[in-house]
Amino acid sequence: MSNTNMPPFLSGLELSRRLYIEVVRPLLEEAAPGIPHSAARLGSGSDVLGFDTTGPAGTADHSTAHSTDDHSADRARTLRLQLFLHRHDVPRNAGRIRHVLAEHLPDTFHGRPVRGGVEVTHTAPWFTATLGFDPSHITPQDWLAAPTQLLAEVTGGAVFHDGLGELARARAALRWYPHDIWLHVLACQWQRVSREEALVGRCGEVGDEIGSAVAAARLVRDLMRLCLLMDRRYPPYGKWLGTAFAHTSAGHRLTPVLTAAVTAGDRHGREKHLAHAYETVAGLHNQLGLTDRVEPTAPPHRFTRALTSRIADPALKRLQLVGSVDQFVDSAEVLTRPELARAVYASVTSA
Repeated sequence: MSNTNMPPFLSGLELSRRLYIEVVRPLLEEAAPGIPHSAARLGSGSDVLGFDTTGPAGTADHSTAHSTDDHSADRARTLRLQLFLHRHDVPRNAGRIRHVLAEHLPDTFHGRPVRGGVEVTHTAPWFTATLGFDPSHITPQDWLAAPTQLLAEVTGGAVFHDGLGELARARAALRWYPHDIWLHVLACQWQRVSREEALVGRCGEVGDEIGSAVAAARLVRDLMRLCLLMDRRYPPYGKWLGTAFAHTSAGHRLTPVLTAAVTAGDRHGREKHLAHAYETVAGLHNQLGLTDRVEPTAPPHRFTRALTSRIADPALKRLQLVGSVDQFVDSAEVLTRPELARAVYASVTSA
């Protein structure tokens, strides 16, 4: 029986907005009256992606990739937001603002922990710490060394006030890849499919059904990420991949097909459903008009070749077909730490 006295679910973004308007902004005016600032909820967290939901007994699920113990789970539930100041205001006012917040922020807000969740910073160092680079000047290497989960976290969320006028510019610059980078990443995603597609049948032919099933699951994951990239959406980490995929233009058509591929009992069933999926995704590619039409039944490497042929930047054309860092790295320990992701990308592409 449902509990009619249960309060309505409020998303993490809505709660962060209310926290800013009702609590943080008045405290900021007390600490530094009239100081220009911007306020936003960006960075890690399911609420930033718009995927926080009601959990057991109506509680909200705001978990992150790091929620592996009681401390990190409590941190994941903490309402968070960022206050951005002008660069010259940080040394003069940030300490006083942090002190006032520490003294006067409530312990909880609408039942969620608050203390320690408000960050006071400047835009350039915050984006550099979060992504590994300043979005006022982005190189191709910056784009490709940035995990898509991190790009989703800084372009998602919400801006509650942009008195500095810097957040809108930074987020607009990061909204999506430049055209040639997009072509390169798409080409490399098709290359991943090309490398794996034969393994479903080959494993099955030698009686390795579990190997065939694993290969099919890997291909399904790659096709889901490919659809997100074609929809100009940064693929999130594994927990939210299926949820994000369901919001793509092909999600409603492909979800039953891909589900059938990963649940099929033998390699013949897997190959049948994957073949259907390949043709559907190929049709989506042709609808984009990024290349000349490629026959939907053509092998995946033909799509890679068609996309790379349209890249105008000679330096990008010469790159190995490994793509962005999370197209060849699958470790959360690397992909959640931009300095490591950049080091790995540099090491692989300079080899």
